[in-house]
Amino acid sequence: MTVVHLNKNDLAGGAARAAYRLHKALQRAGQESLMIVESRSSDDPSVRAFEKPTDALPVVRRGLRQMWIDRQIRRYRKSRPRGYELFSVDRSAHASTLLDQIPACEVINLHWISGFVDYPSFFTRVPSSTPIVWTLHDLNPLTGGCHYDLGCGRYVVPCGRCPQLGSADSRDLSNVVWARKQQVFAKVAPSRLHFVTPSRWLAGEVKRSPIVGRFPELLEIPRDSRVALFVAEDVGNRRKGFSLLIEALTRCAGRIPNLVLLSLGQNKPEVHAAIPSVHMGSVNNNDRFLSMVYSAADVFVSCSLQEAYGLTVMEAMACGIPVVGFGVGGVADMVRNGVTGLTVAPTDVDALADALSGLLNDGARCAEMGRNARRIAVEEYSVELQARRYAELYASLVRKENLDRSAFPDRSDLGATDGVGSETTTQVNPR
Repeated sequence: MTVVHLNKNDLAGGAARAAYRLHKALQRAGQESLMIVESRSSDDPSVRAFEKPTDALPVVRRGLRQMWIDRQIRRYRKSRPRGYELFSVDRSAHASTLLDQIPACEVINLHWISGFVDYPSFFTRVPSSTPIVWTLHDLNPLTGGCHYDLGCGRYVVPCGRCPQLGSADSRDLSNVVWARKQQVFAKVAPSRLHFVTPSRWLAGEVKRSPIVGRFPELLEIPRDSRVALFVAEDVGNRRKGFSLLIEALTRCAGRIPNLVLLSLGQNKPEVHAAIPSVHMGSVNNNDRFLSMVYSAADVFVSCSLQEAYGLTVMEAMACGIPVVGFGVGGVADMVRNGVTGLTVAPTDVDALADALSGLLNDGARCAEMGRNARRIAVEEYSVELQARRYAELYASLVRKENLDRSAFPDRSDLGATDGVGSETTTQVNPR
């Protein structure tokens, strides 16, 4: 999966550093990640600086657009009180030229984009098949221009009379920008745009916003959390062992700082434990969404009491997430204890709690196991390798059938008459 991150710059400022750290973490997890910025400070080849078109007509258009944007804000130069932060409009001098430099990708992740991304041009031209994730770092996408409202609260109505502009006009620039944003986002399908917030406070402000409140938040997980992920088609299925996980996490509550349980699947579980939890519901076979959820976790927990294979375990490994869980069935085959994760005896809640707390409190070990998990998933469990193994099985059966027919031309039902060796069991799981 290829992810393209858009941010004003790559290193200057907290939002830039957070975006860059996410970009590099995705690369370490085996994802194809590219960052495109307006101003580049690093020499990282995976960070690409936006190249302003130099032909005469684009230069003139860019200049005129910038003059228009500056003139809008300049009107409030004298009335604007001192001490406020930036006031950013929704337009950019680059217009649609930025989209021309974004390569084909599965996901676009927006970060701090003020003055870089032109809202009307971007959201109307981005391919409808490409989901957009927007990691918020302040309130600006929700407001008529401010980045923090300092208690004003007018962005939950159509702004206007903006105290940060020193304006008494109900139809001032903040009102105009607010209305333009509302018009742009009204044309975007809720399934195409997902917000990620680094705090519960910001998540609450998104939900209150008339502009973007109808869009789903992808995750509501504080940035410094240590996340344990549980995935099951039906979370309430007794065999999946969710209740045992809750027991283990309850024992971990005081031993793992900022512990959060992230769960995915049908039937929202009741979590009676002293830990925050976020339930994402069912993914409905949305692989892109699913990979984002996996990538948000620090560890994946498998508490199944019996498991023939454990597809979710392999999905987590493929996303570079170490696995902690009961060593049953196929889980014991996939999870190499101490290499790609940690396995304990089935139903041993105390051992599960110890494994979780030990791994989540050791970031370096957790990261190393995640890298091992990704490597082994690619090398030994890829669908291409599995298909090749199946093809080899099919070919061997055809060869055997042809040999049998040539050796016994008069016996049309050899398997039934032999009585021995007529059935075989073949493991095609590529190990």
